[in-house]
Amino acid sequence: KMRAATNIYKALSDANRLRILMMLRNKPLCVCEIVEILELANSTVSKHLSILRNASLVMDSKSGRWVNYRISTPGESPDIEIVLAHLDKILDRDEQVASDNKKVREVDRYVICASPTLTVTE
Repeated sequence: KMRAATNIYKALSDANRLRILMMLRNKPLCVCEIVEILELANSTVSKHLSILRNASLVMDSKSGRWVNYRISTPGESPDIEIVLAHLDKILDRDEQVASDNKKVREVDRYVICASPTLTVTE
């Protein structure tokens, strides 16, 4: 129990991980969608997702070329309902969460992942 609690609190100790959890309340998302919304590097988002997965707060599943992340079910994580209820209460009117939720509704993996992004440096 102590290890599980430590992993959960570690996972909740970062604003970007909280944002990811709140985004996943809307629908499952792939890494490229989360990267697009958070405007972070793919490797950074992957590390955050790894920490959330290690705490059993999110689960992943492969679907074609995408790995989809979703909120764990109570059967997968007995504490998930308590964690989410608490987050819903304290982040109820958070502007960043509201902005992220709007972006979640608009993000389209088929557009984002259609072709590789080229970065030109001078």
